[in-house]
Amino acid sequence: MPRPDVQEDLYDAESVEAGLDALDTPVNAREGSLARRIAGRVLPPVVAIALLVAVWQALWAAAFWPEFKLPAPVDVWGQIWQLVTTGEILELFWVSVHRAVIGFAISLLIAVPLGLAIANISVVRRGIGPLVSGLQSLPSVAWVPAAILWFGLNDRAIYWVVLLGAVPSIANGLVSGLDQVPPILPRVGKALGAGQLSGIRYILLPAALPGFLGGLKQGWAFSWRSLMAAELIATSPELGEGLGQFLHNGMSLSDISMVFAGILLIFVVGVGIELLVFRPLENSVLRARGLTVTAR
Repeated sequence: MPRPDVQEDLYDAESVEAGLDALDTPVNAREGSLARRIAGRVLPPVVAIALLVAVWQALWAAAFWPEFKLPAPVDVWGQIWQLVTTGEILELFWVSVHRAVIGFAISLLIAVPLGLAIANISVVRRGIGPLVSGLQSLPSVAWVPAAILWFGLNDRAIYWVVLLGAVPSIANGLVSGLDQVPPILPRVGKALGAGQLSGIRYILLPAALPGFLGGLKQGWAFSWRSLMAAELIATSPELGEGLGQFLHNGMSLSDISMVFAGILLIFVVGVGIELLVFRPLENSVLRARGLTVTAR
């Protein structure tokens, strides 16, 4: 049987360990029940949307603007519901979203090697780095006329605009993440025998991942915005009808409720990709690094 002083030491050690575990536990993991956490995440945006619709309805009822400038919320909902019942909404989403995903994937394949070169080769950083930053600040819509003249009214023109919008943002995000990696990490990798490629794969990229994720999110935002700009201008039956084409049709028909419906659908896709893809990915990266994930 252990002596009393030994038992007391074991008890103290267990208490300290339990206290440290409690400190390491993310705050949001200890906040109430599952139902309360879900309500805390769902209710605020629902309330915000309800307030926005109420203000919109009040402004429409007050008739500050004529009907052709500000439609009633029910008219916009009618446009969206018609798209849902006819199944046309699936085609709109498919045409636009699959283009955005393909363009973003191609941009990723181009931007990662470009970002690595800019971050690790001083001559490339001095020569190409400012050009990439300049391309990022250039509105993607400026490339649409040139892309149409180069490629015609087809998917290649649209993908070209998407690439020029997304590649600079992803590359600069990767460069920013790599610049924040402590210099001692690559040195330790070399001391342990890591080569150039293995050091990039196992040391630099994982260490730069949190910053790189910010670049990915911004790259997707630029990709989506570039695609909508291209679809708004480059309209053709051969391209199919995406969300940008739907918005353009509403403008051509002077149908403001159709225009508002298109804007809302574009907004829904942007928010959906953020909530379903990038936020879970970002939270998993933070948890893997032992960082507290705030309830968002």
